[in-house]
Order: sequence, then C-alpha cells, then structure tokens
Amino acid sequence: PQLHPIVDQLTAETYGIMVYQEQVMLVVHKLGDIPLRSAYTLIKAIGKKQQDKIDSYREKFIEGAQKKGVSNAQAVDFFNLILKFAGYGFNKSHSTGYAIVAYQTAFLKTYFPVQYMAAVLTYESVSTDKVVEYINECRKVAYPDPKRARGIEVKQPDINLSSVGFTVVFDKGETRDASHGHIRFGLSAVKGVGEKAILKIIEAREKDGPFRSLYNFCERVDQSALNRATVEALVKCGAFDSLHGIPKRAAMVAAIEDAMKRGAQEAKLKQTGSLWGMAEESPKGAADHADPALPNVAPWLPVESLANEKSVLGFFVSSHPMNEQRDAIARFSNVTIADIQKLSGGVEVCIGGMLTRIKTVVTKNGRSAGQKMAMIAIEDPTAHIEGVAFAETYATYAPLLTTDRIVFIKGKVDRKREAPNIIVNQIIDAAAAPKELTQAVRIVLKDPGTQGPDSAPRHGDLSPRDHADGTVFNGALRKLKELLRQASGRGSAEVLLEVHQAGRVATLRVQGLRIATDNDLTTRIETVLDAPGCCQLVGPNKLMRSPGVTTMMHDDSASRERLRLPADAGAPDEEFCPSIDRY
Repeated sequence: PQLHPIVDQLTAETYGIMVYQEQVMLVVHKLGDIPLRSAYTLIKAIGKKQQDKIDSYREKFIEGAQKKGVSNAQAVDFFNLILKFAGYGFNKSHSTGYAIVAYQTAFLKTYFPVQYMAAVLTYESVSTDKVVEYINECRKVAYPDPKRARGIEVKQPDINLSSVGFTVVFDKGETRDASHGHIRFGLSAVKGVGEKAILKIIEAREKDGPFRSLYNFCERVDQSALNRATVEALVKCGAFDSLHGIPKRAAMVAAIEDAMKRGAQEAKLKQTGSLWGMAEESPKGAADHADPALPNVAPWLPVESLANEKSVLGFFVSSHPMNEQRDAIARFSNVTIADIQKLSGGVEVCIGGMLTRIKTVVTKNGRSAGQKMAMIAIEDPTAHIEGVAFAETYATYAPLLTTDRIVFIKGKVDRKREAPNIIVNQIIDAAAAPKELTQAVRIVLKDPGTQGPDSAPRHGDLSPRDHADGTVFNGALRKLKELLRQASGRGSAEVLLEVHQAGRVATLRVQGLRIATDNDLTTRIETVLDAPGCCQLVGPNKLMRSPGVTTMMHDDSASRERLRLPADAGAPDEEFCPSIDRY
C-alpha cells in the first residue's frame, strides 16, 4: 500500500520497505524537514537506543510531516516505522557487501560443502569453541547429490594425510567430486605443534613418501624443528593411529625418547657418511632399515586415551565419553539442550550430558555470603548450555561437579540473559540415572506370529499350550510376577505391559505396583522371559520431540487400546484387566 509519495519514491527499489540507512535518513529529511546532519544523528541514536535523543526528534518530525499534508496520526505511525527499520538497518554499501558474501558462501556450502567446511574450520581453528561448533555443523551438511546421506566426516589428524590446515581428503578409489571426501584435521590444530615442525614433517613426507612408523618418522624429520613434547602431542591426538593403532598410543609415548635418539644418530650418520657409504648410495639413507618394535606397555584405558586427546586438541575427535551414555541421555532427559532455546523461563527440565566447565566462586551477599557456589557448563550431543548451582545446591552435590563427568541435571530454565541458562536444583550421576530417573518399566510380550513363521516360541511369547487352555502368557508371567514383587515396595517406577497379539498392540498399566529400578533390572527381566530386548526403562515425559530423536515417550495414551482375546481362546467377551494379579 502507498504510504506517501515521498516515502514511495525513496523506497521504490526495495518494494516499499525501508532497508538502508540512507533511505531512512532521506525520509526523515524530506518528509520531516529535519536537516541531513541531524537525520544522521537520529539514526545513530536509534541504533544505540538513546531514548532521550530519539524523543527530542519526535516532535520535530511530526511537525515537519504535517506541513507536507500528513495527519498527526500518520506522522506518529511514520516515526514508529522509522524506529523499527533504523534499529537494524545498514548503509547500502555495507548491506550490498554482506549480500554478496552471503550469496557466495551459500553457493559454496551448497555445491562444494566439504571444501567449504574445511576452509571454515581452518579459519576458525584458533578458537576451540568455534571448531567444536563447526564440526557439529559438518554432521548436518547436505551434499549436492541428494542420494547421499547428510553429514561430512571430520577425522582426527594423521601424520601421512594432514596438512597445516583442515583439508579435504579422498579415500583410495573414492570418487573425487563435490559429493565425496572427508575433512582431515590440520596439524596446526594440535597444541604444541608449531608451524616450523609441520613444514618439516610435510617436507620429509613429500620427499621420501609416507611415514611407516614412529621410529621412521623420528629418523626422517629434521629434529631441529622437533622435540619430545611435539612428538608426544602428535601421538596423543591420534596422528600415528593409522601406523600403530589406538591401543598402541601408550607404547608410542614410551618409545619417543628411544626413537628420537635413533633419529639423532641417523641424522649424524647422514651428515658424516655411514660405513661403506650406504647413506650416500640410498636415496632414503639409513631410514631404510627395519624399524624396532614398540615397547610392551599396557594400553591406556579408553577414558584416559580420550582425556589425552582432548589435552592436545581441546576436544574429542576419535570418540567421545558420551558415546556409551547416548542412549541413557536420550532416555532420561526430558528435553535436549538445543531445544531449551524454545522453552520459556521457569520451565523445569532434566538434561543429561558431560560437564565441560566448573568454576567455583564465593558468594558476597545475601544469606549465603561467604559460601561457595558454582558456574557450570554442560553439553549433550545437540548443544551446550551454562548453569549455576547456588550455595545450597553446591554444598549437596559438589563431589559430582568434576570436568568431563557424565551427569543429569534437574533445574529450571532462566531467561534473564540473552542466552538461556539453567538454575541447578539437583545433580545425578549417570550411573544412578536408572534408579533415580526411571518413571516406568515397559515390558514387551509378543505373539510368535509377530516374529515370523520360522521363529521358535520363547517364554515371553504366546505358546500353543497357552492358546489351548486360554491362559495367555501364563507361564511367562508367573516368573515375571515373582520378580516384580521382589522389586516392589521400595521404588517409584510403574510397570507397563505392552502386549503384541494377532497384529494388535495394547499397553496395560499394572495398577497398584511400583518397583525399584537399577542397572540390572532389564537384564533380569529379559532373562526370566528369555526375550532379549523385551524390557525398556522409560524416563521422564518429553517436553518436545526433536527431529531425529527416537527416544521412548512415557505418555503412550494416544496408542493405548484395550485388547480382546481371540474367539478360540475360550473367553470371547473377556478383556485384559490392568493388573498383573490376574495372571
């Protein structure tokens, strides 16, 4: 709709919308009779939210606009529009430059995603947080070929494949196009490995081919650019895993001193000439001999290996401590950290993840003055978030507040700052989650017909004998009933029986029964029913379901139905009742 001839003329190229600062200034100048210098001052005041200066121009604008035939109400509306658009507008040249860059980056990310993300990671490699952010982004990136699944793999540094920065690497025989390849970590991302050392490593690799072992590496790379700390950092980050394997990282660290001594000896022989002139006759010199075996050293535990990896990279690459707990985190959290962005302040959440930062401070004011509290950061597979454990909470759960520990946090969303954080009320160790956070135990009982014609009946299945006498699941439930009674009376988890029969499914809530849960309960139930995978612990009700998350929702009312027995079962009008005592 037309606003005013002056405004329409000034915004014609942007379809009637004030986009650029120049447009806003000209509207203020030509419609409000305010000098251009003052219009520029007003624009700056709007950007800085200087309300006093803004108000000082309001009446001048309204008065000037009325002289141009604009009513008072229209002038007020125009000024409010100016406040709205000037608050986020840029000048035209700045906006154009950003638009060009935005188009170029969108084009490159769409049609050359692996190369583009490698460049972004190289540019941001000075910031550990940014590298982690963009590695997570790599997992979501789509390829030009729509048949390929999303996600670019970012692999750890490799002494034979990595360059200075992040690079695109193709496996042997892999198609070399924009829809293939992976990103290999740059050696510059390894703490303690300088550019001089990296250039010497690449020089030796290009001259005589790939390194074949740690000893071969120390013999061929100029040791004026290497020291023990540099080689140890390369071992810890996994750069030698392709040569010796992850279990040999401890042995490689133990061998560094001997390997560097041998390397120094080889370098000396190259300079002086070895016996019979072998160093001069062979292009690879004395490094052609067989490499010594690594010492027999106990391998690092996985958690120790990952901790060492993080110490030199700033994060985990080859694996992650959360990998073993991903199912538990998805099961016992009621929301992902990424989805907390969508929640209002005050909402109670239960999130699981790894503590990445703990900072203790002493409170200065209030009733807790002089007591310790903690500022924390926790991450799950989707994102990270900060939180605060006030003095009372900290005093109770301080032993659980250690970096890299997997925990569950109960608390409330706080939206007082720009980014949401969590007011921590309770901290639960991951090992205690089945006991503390299980809301229900879901037990699946299946008719063998749902398993296929070749499946043999199991204790958890309907057997021919069960059909004949009308006591469906009778044998299985006798044992199950006894097991559940042993666990009753000291817990809060309800029991749900999910019955699969004749192509139909019914979920029955066992009334009057609450049981205690632990890490072994599912195994005991599956053993009793001789049906692996038939038992699941169900966590808190989900606040929302994120795309790609397949955790079990506790609220199953939408799919629950009552199931009638088949006519040949001897009780055509009888229904399952919601109590295990019937069996």
